[in-house]
Amino acid sequence: MSCYDRRDLGLLLLRLGTGGVLAAHGTQKLFGWFGGHGLEGTGQFMESVGYAPGKASAMAAGLAETGGGTLLALGLATPAAGAAAAGAMAGAAAVHAPNGFFAQAGGYEYAATLGLAAVGLAISGPGRLSLDHALGHVFNRGWMVPAALAATAAGTAAVVGARTRRVRAKAEGKQEALFEEVEES
Repeated sequence: MSCYDRRDLGLLLLRLGTGGVLAAHGTQKLFGWFGGHGLEGTGQFMESVGYAPGKASAMAAGLAETGGGTLLALGLATPAAGAAAAGAMAGAAAVHAPNGFFAQAGGYEYAATLGLAAVGLAISGPGRLSLDHALGHVFNRGWMVPAALAATAAGTAAVVGARTRRVRAKAEGKQEALFEEVEES
């Protein structure tokens, strides 16, 4: 097995694993598959964590994960697929960031790992065992990588920024008690 064969096999495995996980999570949001809550339930959750409107946010996240994950697994339109998946994971990481890094404490570790893998694939390309390679890289040109990543970064920054403003505004409306009330018996 040559170095190129090993690289292509490694990229295939990374694409299948990352893309498969992303697609499964997206179908939870869109269709309620694999124990998910579908658009209605996910929309309510999205609204509760500051993404509004909730149902449209659930649709966008579900499409980015399902579409981006499926395309990554196939190795098709890899720059756009990786960028879309990474954008969705950045949005998820923003929700989990207050809980710290580690997933066991509700942190952003899992979303960050999937997002970084997706960006890595967008940058490195899908390898020769891919539809992009079979189609002559029509949807995987060098200029597409920075274009897809920049467009996704701009869109994600706008969405996450709006969410942050909503969450802060909601928190400012609540005043924490300065002193604990003690009941006298």
